[in-house]
Amino acid sequence: MLIKDNHLQAAGSIRPAIERAREIAPHTLRVKVETEYLAQVQEALDAGADVLMLDNMDLETRRQVVALCRGRALTEASGGINEQTIRAVAETGVDLISVGALTHSVTALDISLDWE
Repeated sequence: MLIKDNHLQAAGSIRPAIERAREIAPHTLRVKVETEYLAQVQEALDAGADVLMLDNMDLETRRQVVALCRGRALTEASGGINEQTIRAVAETGVDLISVGALTHSVTALDISLDWE
């Protein structure tokens, strides 16, 4: 279950958003929270998030978050990641990397299949 910035605003903050997610989600689902700042990371960890999405964080901040989360939650880098930046992002030690360009920058291919 992914809790993004709009969900956080609707819930008031990270803790109530995670608590609500835990109430309605099956116990097998992980709760992932989108974070942009170190303070949000700490709040999400304290509230029991399983995965922290590190959205548009600089490399040094991502390194700090990885150290803070080690053994407590998985880390996922997102935002601004492309062929030129992915190696440096990976070297921060994050567990996962999301690359939005795979979906928002792809050229469509018109394919059809006709049965006769």
